[in-house]
Formats: sequence, structure tokens, C-alpha cells
Amino acid sequence: MTALTTALRDPSATLPRRVSPRATVSQTLTLAWRATMKMRRNFEQMFDVTIQPLLFTAMFAGIFGGAISGSVSDYLPIIIPGLVGQTVMTACVATGVQLREDMDKGVFDRFKVLPIARIAPLAGPMVADMLRYLIAGTLTFLTGMVIGYRPGGGVFGVVAAILFGVFAGWSLAWIFTWFGTIGRTAQGVQATSLMIMFPLTFISNAFVPTETMPSWLRAFAEVNPVSHVISALRDLANDGQVTADLGWAVLGLAVIIAIFAPLSVRSFNRKM
Repeated sequence: MTALTTALRDPSATLPRRVSPRATVSQTLTLAWRATMKMRRNFEQMFDVTIQPLLFTAMFAGIFGGAISGSVSDYLPIIIPGLVGQTVMTACVATGVQLREDMDKGVFDRFKVLPIARIAPLAGPMVADMLRYLIAGTLTFLTGMVIGYRPGGGVFGVVAAILFGVFAGWSLAWIFTWFGTIGRTAQGVQATSLMIMFPLTFISNAFVPTETMPSWLRAFAEVNPVSHVISALRDLANDGQVTADLGWAVLGLAVIIAIFAPLSVRSFNRKM
């Protein structure tokens, strides 16, 4: 008989307060599966990682290619990895919005009586969203190849870049997860998240070299974790190389996780 069954049959019984790491992983994967089922039943949630990469890749390459690099073909090695980072960041926003919507609907009220790890309801959907980041990165590279992009890093470089993009998306999503736990409405969470997402994405080296920016803007762009992520993506995809930018990117992402994961769990526990 499970602890949950015991508690339901005997109201005086107490649920275990501590959950083992193995049980935490199992519960997280269970809730991740629940989130993937929601995606399958509501495919509109996937538009930002299916339709958007196709549109942005075609439009941005055609609009900025000639002005920035002289031709679309010369711009593709710059813009394709940049769009992978930008698309993943956009998909991260949906993580916090969906979390807020579930909380508003009372979904997490059901978890209060379950003997599960408190981080599982947060980490589960985020693990499921890694599938969305994988789709976004893959479609962006495929679209780029269709219009002429030829990554010098080969298959290994492209696969490594996509996987690193997935990890970067999961790490950055903790920021927007925190917004989801402290926001009052899903619309408010989305507005706040976009205010953070746009500066992080556009004040970076995603679309233009930082050398062309004013000194004060360049200073921010060069310490922006997104810039290091995109530089690492370019090094992997275009050259098949692991450079210092990858190390700085991993360090920056680790700091983000260390700050925003505890904040998310703490504020989530207060709401629970």
C-alpha cells in the first residue's frame, strides 16, 4: 500500500515529508509525460517552435543578409545559430505562462495531497519543454540548410549545437518559471517575460556583431549570457570546435540555475 493510499484511507496518517532522489526523478518524469500529453492534445502550443523557426529563418536571412554581411549566403553562418538561441528563448517564455495558467486553474492544488517532491511539478513541465527546444533547434538548422546554409562543423557540430541549445533553453527557462510562480495572471507573466526576453535576445550578438554597437550597449552585450550561448553555438555548428565561449556559457547558465531554481521552488511552495 502506498503512502498516498494510506493517507486517503486514514485521514490521521501523515504523508512522508522527505522524498528520495530516485523518487524525485521518477515523479519529475511522470509529470513531464503529463506535459507532453497536453502538447499533443493542444498543438497550438507548438506553433512557437514549429512555425516560428521557419518564418524567422526565411525572413531574417533575407532582410538582414545583404545589409549586414553583403549577401544572404554569407549571413547564414551568423544568423542560423543566432536564431536557434532566439527561438529557444521565445519558447522559454511559454514555460512560465503555462505554469501560471495551471496554477490559476487549480491544477497544482491536487498536488498538495500527493507525497511528491515539491520540485517535481516545476521540473516536470520543464523537462517536457526540452522536446520543444529540440524541435525548434532542429527546424531552424534544417530551414537554414534548405536556403543554402552549410555548417562547417558537420553532423557532429550541428547535433552538439542543438543539444547545447536544449540545455541552454532548460537553464534559461528557470527565469520565466520564477515569473510564473510570482505573477498574478498569465497575461502579466507573459508581458513581464517578454520585457526580459527581448533585451537578452536583441542586445546580444545573435543578429549583428557587437563591434557595431555603441560602447555602453556593447559592454552589456558582451557580458550577456545569451551572447556566450550563441557564440558557443556558432563555434560548434560552423567549426565543430569547443571554445572558451562554451565554458563561459555553461558557467553563466549554471549561475542562472543556482539563482532562479531555488527562487522558483520557494515561491512555488508558498503558493502551494
